[in-house]
Amino acid sequence: AVNVGISVSRVGSSAQTKAMKKVAGKLRLELAQFRELAAFAQFGQDLDEATRRKIERGQRLTELLKQAQFAAVPFEEQVVVIFAAVQGLLDAVPVAEVKRFESELVTFLRERHSNILENVRMSGELTAPLEEELKAVIVDFSSHFFKLQTTNY
Repeated sequence: AVNVGISVSRVGSSAQTKAMKKVAGKLRLELAQFRELAAFAQFGQDLDEATRRKIERGQRLTELLKQAQFAAVPFEEQVVVIFAAVQGLLDAVPVAEVKRFESELVTFLRERHSNILENVRMSGELTAPLEEELKAVIVDFSSHFFKLQTTNY
């Protein structure tokens, strides 16, 4: 007999690039913690600030993982967006704005920093220097995103 959950996980993991494995490992941990804390929070307990932040990050990650049917997302875009989330670079983004942030970030990267996407796509890796460059670009983008958001309201 084949345990589909285990077998599919093994095949899926071995088929992933190094970059995706790197960010997906953190993603799995974050989502597992989120599910556990969200279940605990249903009992109406007062939540401390750290717990509330973990739950909100889990909500952002869940939003980030949603995609339209038949709308494949290139793996390098998945990697950079998941990287941003697990690094805490989306923590200031309201959950309702996550999809817009994602869309605008990817557009920003395509138009102004296509070298980052190309590097991830060609190498399949997220090296330390590339991570630092990507963090700086996302922080720069975030400042513009929040400036525009506050001027639009």
